[in-house]
This record gives sequence, C-alpha cells and structure tokens, in this order.
Amino acid sequence: MTENKIATASESNENSSFNLWTLWRDIIEAVKGSEQDFTSGSIGRAILLLSIPMVLEMMMESVFAVVDIFFVSKLGADAVATVGLTESMLTIVYAISIGLSLATTAIVSRRIGEKNHEGAAAATVQAILTGILVSVFIAVPGIFFAPDLLRLMGATQEIIDSGFVFTSIMIGSNVIIMLLFIINAVFRGAGDAAYAMRILWIANLINIVLDPCLILGLGPFPELGVTGAAVATAIGRGTAVIFQFILLLKRSGRIKIHREQIRFDFSVMKRLLRLSLGGIGQFLIATSSWIGLMRIMAVFGSESLAGYTIAIRILVFSILPSWGMSNAAATLVGQNLGAKKPKRAERSVWVSAIINMVFLCGIALVFITYPEFLIRLFTNEKKIVEIGAQCLRFLSFGYPFYAFGMVMTQAFNGAGDTTTPTILNFFCFWLIEVPLAYMLALQFGLAETGVFLAIISSESLLGILGIIVFRQGRWKLREV
Repeated sequence: MTENKIATASESNENSSFNLWTLWRDIIEAVKGSEQDFTSGSIGRAILLLSIPMVLEMMMESVFAVVDIFFVSKLGADAVATVGLTESMLTIVYAISIGLSLATTAIVSRRIGEKNHEGAAAATVQAILTGILVSVFIAVPGIFFAPDLLRLMGATQEIIDSGFVFTSIMIGSNVIIMLLFIINAVFRGAGDAAYAMRILWIANLINIVLDPCLILGLGPFPELGVTGAAVATAIGRGTAVIFQFILLLKRSGRIKIHREQIRFDFSVMKRLLRLSLGGIGQFLIATSSWIGLMRIMAVFGSESLAGYTIAIRILVFSILPSWGMSNAAATLVGQNLGAKKPKRAERSVWVSAIINMVFLCGIALVFITYPEFLIRLFTNEKKIVEIGAQCLRFLSFGYPFYAFGMVMTQAFNGAGDTTTPTILNFFCFWLIEVPLAYMLALQFGLAETGVFLAIISSESLLGILGIIVFRQGRWKLREV
C-alpha cells in the first residue's frame, strides 16, 4: 500500500509539472538512451522512454518491408508470390527466433529487476549459443531443397524456376535472423531499447539502399531480380549482427559479458529452453496458421496471392509500431515483477493497451477509407488492387481487438508465462482461423473474402480472451 501511495504521489508531482519541454526532453532521452530504473517513478514516463525507441525500431522494420515489396512488385506477380511464399516458410524461423527472444527478454528483464547483472549476462550468452545451434538445422534443408519447399507451398513451375535462389538464400542465412532477434531482445529486456533501435536502423537502411541496386541493377550493381532482395537483406542484417556483438563486447550498457561466461552453461540453458518452448510453440501455432492461409490463397492464383501479400505488408507497416509498444509493456512487466511490484506491472499493461488501441484505431480509419489508393502505390493491375484493397478494408475492422491482444500477449511473455498465449493461439488459430478460412473460402464459395473473415474473427477472439485471462492475475506468480 505504501509503495502504491509513493508511486501515485510521484506520478502526480510529475504530471503537475508536465509541459511540452518535459515531453521533448523525454523524447530526446528515449532516442539517445540512458540507464533508467523502470521499477519506480512515473509509469507513463517509463512507457514513453521504452516505447519510443521500440516504435522507431519497428517502424524502420516496417518501412523496409514496404520498400522491399515495392521494388519486387516491379518484377511482376510471380516475383511477389515468391516473396510471399518464402516469407510464409520463414515464419517458422521467425517463430523460433521470437520464441527464444521472448524467453531471453523474460529472464534478462527479471534479473535486471533483481539487480542481478551477472545472471542477465549469463542468460545472454546461453541464448546466443542456443540460437546458433538451432539455425544450423534450418539452414541445411533451406539451402539444398528450396525448389521442393516452394513446390510444397503450391508454387507454379514458373515461380520455382525464377525464385528458388531467393528462397535458398533467405532460409540458408537464417542464423542472421536468429541472432538479430535474440540480441535485440537482450537489449530490450535490460532496458537498453535505444541500442536495439539503432541496430535495426543499420540493418534496414543498408537493405533499403541495396534493394533497388541489386534488384534492378542500378549503376555498377548486377541485375539480380528477386534474388537481389535476398542478397540485400542478408548483407544488411549481417552487418547489424556484427554491430550487436561489438556493443556486447564493449560492455558499455547494462549487459556486461565477461570472457569466462562464454561457454555452455546447461543450468541456464535448461531454464532458457523451458521458457523458449512455450514461446516457440506459441508463435509456431500463430505463424503456421498464416502458412495455411497462404496455401488457401494460392488456390485462387498468383494475382490473388500477390494482392494478399501486398496488403499484409501494408498491415505490417501499421502493426509493427504497435509491437514496439507491446514490447515496452513486456519489459516493464518483467522488471517490475523482479522488483516485487506486481501492481505496478499490471497498471503498465493497461496503460500500454489503451495507447495502442487509440493508435491502431486511427490507422484503421485510413485503411478503411483509402485501401485502393494504398495498393496502387505498389501496382496498377486491376485484380491485384481489388484483392489487396478488400483485404485491407476487412482486416482493419478488427484493429481495436488486435491492440489489446498484442499487449496482453506480450505481458504474459514478459512475466515468463509463455504457456497461456500458446493455449490461446492454439484455440484461436488452429481450431478457429484455418478451419473457418477453409470452409468459408472453399466450401461456401466466398473465395478470398472467406479468408479475410476468418482472420478478423480469430484475431478479435484472441484479444477478448487475452483480456479475460489477464484479469485473473495468475501471470503474477510465475518464476523465471
């Protein structure tokens, strides 16, 4: 009770002196990055300091996603379909990377909240070693069986012939994706969100510059077509990973790795894997459902698949900043639970969710009103514009529910409760979304519209169930 009174009084004092100069100073502080204690003081300021670099980080990622598909779309529907199908397979890589990063964030943030910096560094090393080992088993089939993987996804022979090298490079270099996710999760969990932001900016700025050069063959660069997009991505992300290691070894932030910690520590790895399995399972369920949806969309041809892919890229542009806010909530939950302040952790989640809802509702209004205009920024092919605009308009109606679902999910993960989101995802995506999409699109003859309706229904249900379970409060009792 005393703790809450002190926190409330502190927030009141800060609010009374609030002005535009204070806001601007905090924005600059958030971008620059500095060591802060997020377990005391104003919750609003803590969310601001954490979320701004995370939002900027995610916005740069989403800008690259749009720029990438913009240049690839100039090569035709087959090239866009190649990117869509490959990224559907890469969702498995993203799922494992995000699962490992969730466990890493939970452990690192909890250790930081406990003021146990040695434990945070030990978890960092084991997370990196785990990511490297896992990536090897994914790279081998990606390098040697790319045409077969595309064929399994329903690609035509034309798509396979022109795009299998792209697929091979993207899956074969998955270790870069793994490390980029995991090490940035370390920075976020430690509260060094500005480091993670700068790393992703480096990766994506290089990607954005190299994309048109290698895809279209500008200047002295070879014209590689869709393969150029894969090469640009590998170079950009690989450079960022090098900078990540430089930052870790410099020991200038909260995470200070010592030489003697660079070894296998199976006790720490076991704890990490225990948490990771829930996170990996959670995102494998969610992302594999998207593979199922892509497979259903492939039935309606390359133009439908291209329209759907472009629309999803635009949606990613809007949702990734929201993931930045959600990641801020995860860090606050982990650190405050480590500091034995569960009520502060809970309030941080509600404030983050409300901010996220307001943001996404504004984005939804734009997508509902001007979907054709947005799709035409990428292509003027009538069928692609029609399908892409329909996808944007339909999915935008679920944004208020998505906002709460994203934050609640990350709150569970930040607390180390990766099991609850796994169960919710299994129910909403495997038992509801994919079967419903199949029935509506293929059995009831609604075609692409059936897929869009299934997505809205399942994602909205996830948000509602997330709120109900979060209010029960069992996540506060998790130990990591």
